[in-house]
Amino acid sequence: MTEPTQEELISTVSSIFDVTDIITNSETLEFKIDSNNFKHKFVILARQLELQNMLAHLEKSSDGMHLFVARLPQAKRKWLSKSWLPRILFAVTVTMVLIDGYYRTDFVNTLSFIGNPIEMSVLYAFSLIGILGVHESGHLIAAKKHKIRTTWPYFIPGVPVFGIPTFGALIQSRGLTINRDILFDVAIAGPIAGLIIAIIVSMFGALTSPEIDNVLADELYNESQLMKMNLPIFMTVSLEIFDKGGDNTHVVMSPIFFAAWIGFLITFLNLLPAWQLDGG
Repeated sequence: MTEPTQEELISTVSSIFDVTDIITNSETLEFKIDSNNFKHKFVILARQLELQNMLAHLEKSSDGMHLFVARLPQAKRKWLSKSWLPRILFAVTVTMVLIDGYYRTDFVNTLSFIGNPIEMSVLYAFSLIGILGVHESGHLIAAKKHKIRTTWPYFIPGVPVFGIPTFGALIQSRGLTINRDILFDVAIAGPIAGLIIAIIVSMFGALTSPEIDNVLADELYNESQLMKMNLPIFMTVSLEIFDKGGDNTHVVMSPIFFAAWIGFLITFLNLLPAWQLDGG
């Protein structure tokens, strides 16, 4: 695409903003603009300029609002941009989840039969990948609504049997995030969507989770075959709905219930204000 001339850029900016002064140099154009309805106007301008490989940003100073327009830095091609990578990571992640589900079902069956390990591992994979997939779909839908180009989700394989089979997924923006309002919309859409599915999965997981007496549970704890885990309130409510647990019994997580636990954990971690997380 041919880079726009300064005259063309001035014309574009002037068609959207009321420009009171222009300062030009070899690298940037600076416009002093009227601040009336500047947020909406800036979104329109930024999207137009991005198509021309140009970047705009606003600065507020003591003498008013200033708009700067410069050339968009040339993006370096990264290994994450490879089209085959999301497919490979997804396949590996699903494999790790299936392996994890098989062994978890096999263990629970030694205490109380909950189903065929292969069938339960498929349900486990469907539940866990479903939570993560809907989470990432929430981001993608919000990004599309705001006309932000993104990559496909990169699923992150975990450690089956001895840990958790996946560490979630991430997407990367291939376009400009114009302001904090748009960034918030895209960031929050994923956890909300994923949370809804995690609640549904926790209900089914509670139904499939068996109960054992406290004597057996204490023996398994002492032998490190069971681990006490703090449950999110949604999972506790799910158990109460199906009248699971009590003073004389202990609930053993079925793989489906464990999928909900991972889903709630990833949703919580993604809301933290940290780099590469939804709250960051």
